[in-house]
Amino acid sequence: MNLSLLDPFQNDFPEVIEEYLEQGNAKCVSFNRRGTLLAVGCADGTCVIWDFDTRGVAKEFRDPSSSASVTNVSWSKNGRYLLVAATDRSLALWDVASSTKVHAMTLQQTAFLVRVHPANPSLCLACPMSNAPILVDFDSNTSHALTVFAHKAIENGNVARSKASNGTPQFFPSVACFNKRGDLIFVGNSKGEVLITGTMSREVQAIVVIPGGAVVRHLSLSRSGQYLLIISNDRIIRLYEVLLPIDGASQAVSAMSDGQSHDSMSAEDLKQRGSKCFQYFKEFQDRVNRAQWRAACFSGDGEYVAGASAVKGEHKIHIWNSKTGQLARILEGPKEGLTDLAWHLSRPIVASVSMTAGVVYIWAKDYTENWSAFAPDFEELEENEEYVEREDEFDLMPETEKEKPSRVDEDEEVDIMTADKVAAFSDSDDSDDGLNFLPTVPLPDTPEQQNQVPQSLHVFEDSKAEPCSTPDSDHSNGADGNKSRLFEVSYPESLSEDERTTDSQRKRKRNVLDRPEKASSSQKLAFFTEKSRSDPQVMMTPSPSCEELSPE
Repeated sequence: MNLSLLDPFQNDFPEVIEEYLEQGNAKCVSFNRRGTLLAVGCADGTCVIWDFDTRGVAKEFRDPSSSASVTNVSWSKNGRYLLVAATDRSLALWDVASSTKVHAMTLQQTAFLVRVHPANPSLCLACPMSNAPILVDFDSNTSHALTVFAHKAIENGNVARSKASNGTPQFFPSVACFNKRGDLIFVGNSKGEVLITGTMSREVQAIVVIPGGAVVRHLSLSRSGQYLLIISNDRIIRLYEVLLPIDGASQAVSAMSDGQSHDSMSAEDLKQRGSKCFQYFKEFQDRVNRAQWRAACFSGDGEYVAGASAVKGEHKIHIWNSKTGQLARILEGPKEGLTDLAWHLSRPIVASVSMTAGVVYIWAKDYTENWSAFAPDFEELEENEEYVEREDEFDLMPETEKEKPSRVDEDEEVDIMTADKVAAFSDSDDSDDGLNFLPTVPLPDTPEQQNQVPQSLHVFEDSKAEPCSTPDSDHSNGADGNKSRLFEVSYPESLSEDERTTDSQRKRKRNVLDRPEKASSSQKLAFFTEKSRSDPQVMMTPSPSCEELSPE
């Protein structure tokens, strides 16, 4: 992949289905931070790691004791670990290079969304189906439920919510994600709020109110950490700009208290602080069909926003310009639903998962060949034309004209150790301590059966050259009747005297090869095969039996 060769004047969003990846029944997908590896979770509990440059399977692993379907996968920042959640309430952290399970934990409920901490792979977020998001620490083997609603609001009776039989409040599926550095957690609840919570303290530091108060169904942070996508239940995708600094975001939120302690702050104070953290930027929706959205994501550079339709009978992806809010393209795939969506982090490529077939579709740009870019004087022809070459076109030029002054300074030292930074990656992402590629392990070749020979050669292996005997001999009782007959050489009577002499010499050579102690069966076959090829007049005929040679 060479980003400098991409055409800057072409649109940076996919247009057509380039190909599809089929390995098991796919349920979810996720790219690593460089886009070189694609993780696919399958319905049988298998995780398939695709090498996205070669489009081949680089690794495949699963827990042999479980066959539960994978619900979500998430890469660590260094690409060495993969977090996998399954329908059997299991949460496992896998080492991708060695295909070993590093940590495992069983939750109370199945997690439909998981996220790995940007700096600490042992710390992760798990969002159960009907409970508050959980902050899991694999090192200490502990888990903590995050606050979904502000305590002050609950005490004031502002939350009207039904209760379960045991008296505990029922929660809709809540979502959560880390910020760029991982010192803050953004939690979306069913009241149309996004709670900004400290990762270490697990306390709500600010509240951002979503217009309309609809249920927050999905959160997606851009690669730069400056924008946040929020999918609400009112069929609208909202784009917010994060006003907090990338480094020290938690300290910046705490500094907004104006000397007021956290315990004394009310819900209104937290909302006022939240208005300083997020700024409403754009909103995206399907104004014609008013479709619900299943997933949304940013492009690698944040210039575009992609939304996956939740309608079961259609495979539609809407792409908008994040700055202007205009609809750029609607991608329509097969007549089947869509379960997950992922945008490549540096190229205009989108991976989508079909609901029924379990196939991963790869959407890419429709590139047009521009042959005139090869040379300034290159001319494209619509049809073949007869070309008349010049008289001196292919003449050898004198050596004096061939010599040209070299523009390269031979004494200049070339630095081959320092790698140039890629503009598509940020400073934190442009590090070399991660696992970006998996070594290719060749499959062992099937051992060939060295001793196996074709069935037609068994006639030489099972038989021995024995002289034919008369009926009065020991073999006249037919004991040798099951032996295979050898082949002998016969020639027409029209051969000349020299040809007969040559053939007699060949026959004597054949008699020598017929001796078991002197030659093997394979040597016999090689000799007869070569003889039949070299002499077209020689024919292979079965030798007469002993009964035919005996006198009447």
